[in-house]
Amino acid sequence: MLDRRDTVLGILPFFHSFGYMAGLWLPAVQGLGVVYHPNPLDAQAIGALVEKYRVTFLIATPTFLQAYMRRCSPESFGSLQYVLVGAEKLQERVALAFEDLFGIRPLEGYGCTECSPVVTVNGRDFRAPGFRQVAARRGKIGHPLPGVCVRIVDIDTGEPVAPGVSGMLLVKGPNVMRGYLGKPEKTAEVLREGWYTTGDVAVMEEDGFLTITDRLSRFSKIGGEMVPHIRIEEKLQELAEATEQVFAVTSLPDDKKGERIMVVTTLAPARLAPVFDKLAQCDLPALWKPKPNQFVQAAALPLLGTGKLDLRGIRNLAASLAAAPEPEPAAPVGD
Repeated sequence: MLDRRDTVLGILPFFHSFGYMAGLWLPAVQGLGVVYHPNPLDAQAIGALVEKYRVTFLIATPTFLQAYMRRCSPESFGSLQYVLVGAEKLQERVALAFEDLFGIRPLEGYGCTECSPVVTVNGRDFRAPGFRQVAARRGKIGHPLPGVCVRIVDIDTGEPVAPGVSGMLLVKGPNVMRGYLGKPEKTAEVLREGWYTTGDVAVMEEDGFLTITDRLSRFSKIGGEMVPHIRIEEKLQELAEATEQVFAVTSLPDDKKGERIMVVTTLAPARLAPVFDKLAQCDLPALWKPKPNQFVQAAALPLLGTGKLDLRGIRNLAASLAAAPEPEPAAPVGD
């Protein structure tokens, strides 16, 4: 529970709903101290601010946490009591690496702009003599906030599914928007009887904890089968044993199968070669496994100002790199 002794680090941009709510309104409404810095990727300055002002509450994205792990010392983050992340999926490899380095595990939340923006969040377990209330689970996005209802429905039929079965995540509550300004048709596409269609595929467990398994827009339809980009990204990261994100999966049009998977990577060819060998032997379905000629190398993965992957930028980058001509081999010495 936050109180007036807590200090928030305000680094998320105000043009994004998460930063607007957590960095501007949360401190104002709760009467908390707040320290602002305009660049969330300026890791050294952020580490110094946390240490100087004894910041207790860091709100960030998984991408920003990766920058802090590279450039901040464990001592500089010693005052932190809470680290809350959102805006993108918190991979377990990132959470473990952050916890190993700084001694505090990030708590993951979930939301969207149309829901003001928080829908669910993990918290700290409550303990008392003879009692324990579990408030967080690894790999989960937590429980819905008080007053917020969620429902998992079949993507095709819209009927509710059983616990443990994946489906479309719907949200209903006082946090849900009334609609898109001046766009009634777009509003009707996502709002039905007060339920907002998030576009995220999720699973609800028996105990109410939720897991986001994919984003409907991050699928490719290849030969009639839906292929999930995020699952492929996660497997590639695992095979490369990489903590920071070095793969981004997208798709390009294909004359034969409708679409084809493309992978933008920052890994050097020497580190990529073993990944190809492991990928051929892994348990992914054959249709999900990109071939070596479906990988393109880039100096960096495009990011939005919020720290999320720039999916449109990645797709455009993949298209331009895939269309680039192969470099001609150097002429033999003496010719």
